Amino acid sequence: MRILVVGAGQMGAGIAQVAAQAGDEVLLHDVEQRFIDRGFRTIEKNLDRAVEKGRMSEEQRGKVLAHVDARPRWDDFDVDVAIEAATENLEIKLDLFRRMDENTPPTSVLASNTSSISITRLGAVTSRAERVIGMHFFNPVPVMRLVELIRGLATSQQTFETARELAVRYGKTPVAANDFPGFISNRILCPMLNEAVYALYEGVGTVDAIDAVMKLGMNHPMGPLELADFVGLDTLLAIMDVLYEGYSDSKYRACPLLRKYVAAGWLGRKSGRGFYDWSGGTIKAAAPPDGATQTVAAAAR
Repeated sequence: MRILVVGAGQMGAGIAQVAAQAGDEVLLHDVEQRFIDRGFRTIEKNLDRAVEKGRMSEEQRGKVLAHVDARPRWDDFDVDVAIEAATENLEIKLDLFRRMDENTPPTSVLASNTSSISITRLGAVTSRAERVIGMHFFNPVPVMRLVELIRGLATSQQTFETARELAVRYGKTPVAANDFPGFISNRILCPMLNEAVYALYEGVGTVDAIDAVMKLGMNHPMGPLELADFVGLDTLLAIMDVLYEGYSDSKYRACPLLRKYVAAGWLGRKSGRGFYDWSGGTIKAAAPPDGATQTVAAAAR
């Protein structure tokens, strides 16, 4: 099978890797060659670790890499499935779906890795809404087994089955979700992460204390503020805004401290600074700057 992956960031590179490992021919596209090169290096590093741990031979590593082909320019992509894995921004995704619709055969399935945006809305800008579906992979893609499958209003059963079979072939467990803002995963997860930011903002506890409570008291493998940094604070903010706009419910209002961190460029792990300092060999809670948090008594929710 031939697969087009649009977006060579962390998620796109991961999707390209699992597709190549399954034996598919993968076309990896992004707006610039340097982004594709960076994505390819990410795949190489992941495979190198697999070889070091004895999970893969050097020969297998070479075969996987040979299945990934860089495609920096839009072209007539002769593919069976195109998977969009761009940043969580509606206008960017709408533009990419128009382009995928124009540059792939009319029989190709067009999938989005969006974590919150309406599949119905993405499908509406194409000439094949019945062939548009959400395939929400989880980070890191080579490790996490879940894929949320989201039908748009017009998505056909055949398209759903194609996506389900693809996910299974990639070693994933597909779970169906309806086309509501945030689907299942982020409708539950992101408000929890946002509430943890509120707890920090209102002075309920420190970064270390908030994460320790959830790890030790709730048996979560990672605290919510560390997980927010891992997800990306800009991504978390984008999802909260989609939830707030989609449901018009104040419980989905993004914390002002989250907006402040994103405005400052403190996006978490990918920028080296968020609620934690990721710049060294080991992470440590980053002290909030003066004025970043406030006490419960002064907080206005």
